[in-house]
Amino acid sequence: MSSSSLLEQISTFMNEQIPFQQYLGIVVTRFDAQQSEVRFRWKEELVGNAPMQILHGGATATALDTAGGVVIMASVIERLNKDLSPEEIVQRIARCGTIDLRVDYVRPGRGEEFITTATIIRSGNKVAVARMEMHNNEGMLIAFGTGTYIVG
Repeated sequence: MSSSSLLEQISTFMNEQIPFQQYLGIVVTRFDAQQSEVRFRWKEELVGNAPMQILHGGATATALDTAGGVVIMASVIERLNKDLSPEEIVQRIARCGTIDLRVDYVRPGRGEEFITTATIIRSGNKVAVARMEMHNNEGMLIAFGTGTYIVG
């Protein structure tokens, strides 16, 4: 199985099988080792400040963490031995998890859609680090963050 086919299958799994992501409306729109992207649309259920109609910080943090995790998983897949079966690769990335997440909220979360991208800062055998940014549909930076993930 090619790595692009595997990435597509994992992306589909994340989009369709993770209940919290589905609730938030987060969809993986780019899944590769250079950059990932996840998007979600504004909805009233995600308001954190009702009088000001601002996105909840937890939704922002989740989108940042998801984008970081996606780029980390893609990086792990790219680095793995090509002789591994798809099942072995899935088992390996299933062990990936967030160790630390730092979020800096730059502006209030307002917009019709939120686009979060992530790139790799460092990818080691045990730990990987990603940098993430969230913009609204007008290109305004809402938040950025750094995530550290266990990968081995």
